[in-house]
Formats: sequence, structure tokens, C-alpha cells
Amino acid sequence: MAKIREIRCIRTRAPGNWLIVKVITDQPGLYGIGSASDNYNTDTVKAAIEHSLGPLLVGRDAGHIEDNWQSAYTSGYWRNGSIFNTALGGIDMALWDIKGKEAGLPVYQLLGGPCRSAVPCYAHAGGRDLTELEDDVRRYLEEGYPVVRCQLGPYGGGGFLAPEQTSRPRHAPPQERCFDDEAYLENIPKMFAHLRSQLGFGPKFTHDVHEHLRPHNAVQLAKLLEPYRLFFVEDILPPEQVAWFRLIRQQCTTPQAMGELFVNPHEWTPLITERLIDYVRVRVSKGAGITQCRKIATLCEWFGVHTAWQEGGDNDPVNQMAAVHLDLASWSFGIQEENHFRPEELEAFPGHAVLDGGHLYANDRPGLGIDVDEEKAALLLDPVRAYQPRWMAEDRRADGTVVRP
Repeated sequence: MAKIREIRCIRTRAPGNWLIVKVITDQPGLYGIGSASDNYNTDTVKAAIEHSLGPLLVGRDAGHIEDNWQSAYTSGYWRNGSIFNTALGGIDMALWDIKGKEAGLPVYQLLGGPCRSAVPCYAHAGGRDLTELEDDVRRYLEEGYPVVRCQLGPYGGGGFLAPEQTSRPRHAPPQERCFDDEAYLENIPKMFAHLRSQLGFGPKFTHDVHEHLRPHNAVQLAKLLEPYRLFFVEDILPPEQVAWFRLIRQQCTTPQAMGELFVNPHEWTPLITERLIDYVRVRVSKGAGITQCRKIATLCEWFGVHTAWQEGGDNDPVNQMAAVHLDLASWSFGIQEENHFRPEELEAFPGHAVLDGGHLYANDRPGLGIDVDEEKAALLLDPVRAYQPRWMAEDRRADGTVVRP
């Protein structure tokens, strides 16, 4: 059995926010890759891999995936944090990649074989006004997407007011825009009323609140959206306020998707087992890899909940491929968030998933089926931007209060 000889990181993409883990074995030419990308803490995750988990696992059997995961999970004593999960998730994906290569099978075959021919995805439609949004939705429907997410402008769009439209404190710091819960409650139902009047109830729509609302207003929005029969509403609450899902369930039947910021089993387990959500949206790397996320998918099956693994614009083709393997092999699969990459980015990852007609297609190569061309990956990296600090966008209410996230 192959043993782990080296674990190293490959940093790529123009902002430098993609971090690919390469686990090299003592067998000639046998290695695996995984995703440990973190848009805001890349250096911290890299240090956790190179200075903590890497030294722990070098010399161990690469095929002992479950034991390696359990050992690494408790190795720092404190656990279930986003940084350590991401580091562990990247290594875990790489070990599954190695296992598949040793077996001569794709990872989805090792997980029990495919439940479906391809992976349906939901697209991200947006517009500055209702006309632009409608045109974008129509474009994605024509491309074949079975589900389309609908947004007015940026996250929180529909809820932003110009500072002069609000009552602000004296000496308030300058703001280009202010988020207002009541404006959001007014405009988002109007958005779906327009789309349903123009497109009917055939198309399946989602919407991402991105946790901007106060909890009581989140309950109100879920009720207001019920007549428009959405596929789901995404992240209507921040993870600190998930207990409010009980009130949402009592008030309406609007389907709920949650979990983009989840890293701890105590966050998703009660929501699944109490049937308080309909889709769980953990990012595979943030959930600590394939080993843990396949257990999440199994838990979902027994409680009628579905998976919708999170992707987003900051994610990479390797994490996407790990999600695709889980999607193919999980009966509890619901929908997959799409992600678009530039041609030169895809060229650096031969064997990447293929997005066509609103569906993602894997290949039948052993392991994850994806590789990294290190020379091309190096060309993507901007040496200046790669090491500049980055922070999440900071929206505020009129009085200056920060909106989460």
C-alpha cells in the first residue's frame, strides 16, 4: 500500500486565492490533488497544511482515509473551525483521488456508483432592474438550466437605499449605500411577482438572501415568497440564528437551503434531523472533505433533506469536481451550484468537470479525474495581488451597523 511521502501546496489564480493540495506517495507517479482554497485566509490554510497536518500524516498509509481523517480531525484538540476544516478537506480529497487511482476507478464508483447520468445545476441570473434580470433568466433557461437563481444586483440588492434616502446619525461615516430590511421585504416579492407574471410557474427559481436580514424579517420574507413557489430560498438566516428556522417552518412552506458558512456538525445536524431545512449547502472543503460530506449526504437521505453543495465565484475546479463525485453517488442529491471558469483556468486543470446545457459531467478517469498542470497554474498567479489581504464585502445599515455577512 502506498504511503504518504510529501504534502505540499500549489497556489494559483490571479488573486492567489486558489490553494491546491498535492499529496505525493512513495509509489512512482502516484499522487492525488485536493482543494483547500479560502478566499480570505489563504496563507493561514497553507500554513496549517505545511506546518501541522502535513507533518502529522507523512509516512502513513494513503489508503487509510477514514483513520487519517479521524486522526487529523482531533490532532489540534480544538476542532470544527473553518481553517482547519479546509486544510483537512483538501488533504482528504487528495487521498480519495489516490484511492481511486490505485483501484483504477472514479471516486463516484468507490462511493457506490452513479445514481444519475449528470449533475443538474442552478445558474446565477442577475440584473440592475427587473427587465435586465428577466432577460438574464431567459438566457439561462434557453441554455438548459433546470433551476435559476434570481438576484437584483449584488447580494442585498433590492434592499439598498442611497444615504440621502435614509435617516442617518450626525457624523456618520460616508457610505455609498445603506441596507434596509423593509426595502428588501418590499422589492424581492415584487421581483418574483414580475418573473412569474412574465415566465409563468414552469421555471424553477431560487434566491440568495445572503443572511442580510434580521431574523424576524427573515420569517416575514419566507411568508411573503410562499405564493411564488420557489425551488428554495438560500441562506435566509446567519448561522448564529438558525433556531429561527423553527418559526419559519411553522409559518410557511417556502423551501429553505442553508449551510454556506457551516463548518460544525452541530450546525447542520439539528436542521437536518428536525427537518427544518430542505437543502444543505456546505462547501465540500469547508465541511472537511469527501469523508465527512458523504456522511452528511447519508444523514440527509434518512430525513428527506437534499444536498446543494456550495460553489460560488471564489471556488476552484478541484472542489467542484469533488462535489460532482458526491452528487453522482448520493441519492439525496438535490441540485448543484454552478461555477464558471475562464478558459485559461480550465486549461490548468485537465480533466475538469464539463458544464453543458445546465449540467455538469464528470469523466471516467480513475480518482477525481482531474489534475493540475503546475506550469500553467503558475502563469495564472499574480505575484502582487496574491499576497494582498482580502476581506468580505462590508454592507451596513443606515446607522452604521454591519450587516452579516
